[in-house]
Amino acid sequence: MALDMAKYRRIFLEEATDHLGEISRALLDLEKEMGSVEAIDTIFRMAHSIKSMAASLGYDPVSDLAHRLEDRMEGVRASGRVRHPEELSLLFRGLETLEAMVQAVANEEALVPADAGLLAELAATSGEDGPTLEDDSAAAPAAAVSLEAVGGEPKKVRS
Repeated sequence: MALDMAKYRRIFLEEATDHLGEISRALLDLEKEMGSVEAIDTIFRMAHSIKSMAASLGYDPVSDLAHRLEDRMEGVRASGRVRHPEELSLLFRGLETLEAMVQAVANEEALVPADAGLLAELAATSGEDGPTLEDDSAAAPAAAVSLEAVGGEPKKVRS
């Protein structure tokens, strides 16, 4: 029995659109209160859901960007707040790019990877006083990262 990919595409578009709306509302909440735990958790969960749905359907550029956004939000969760206005701006850029990618899926256009600079900025760790992309001379060398399946979810394991 062949899968009805059009059906799954429709479901993806409906759910992704809802999740993007949730991310947008949560980012607007973070503009008012950069330490809103509810908004931080919402963005994290919605990015995770989009990542998983996109990966299951082979929308790799969407999944890759959502994964970077999810990872960035994991750092925000750990610090308990968005650390500076530039980070909030970066999160909005990630949202706008995800929205454009989901629209490309809706229009049945070819998906292209997100801008490498955006992906790198989302992947960079940046605390209030920590290194940023502009000051990568202070960045610690990257540790080797391997993926190990744990409970059905990939887990980063430092080697």
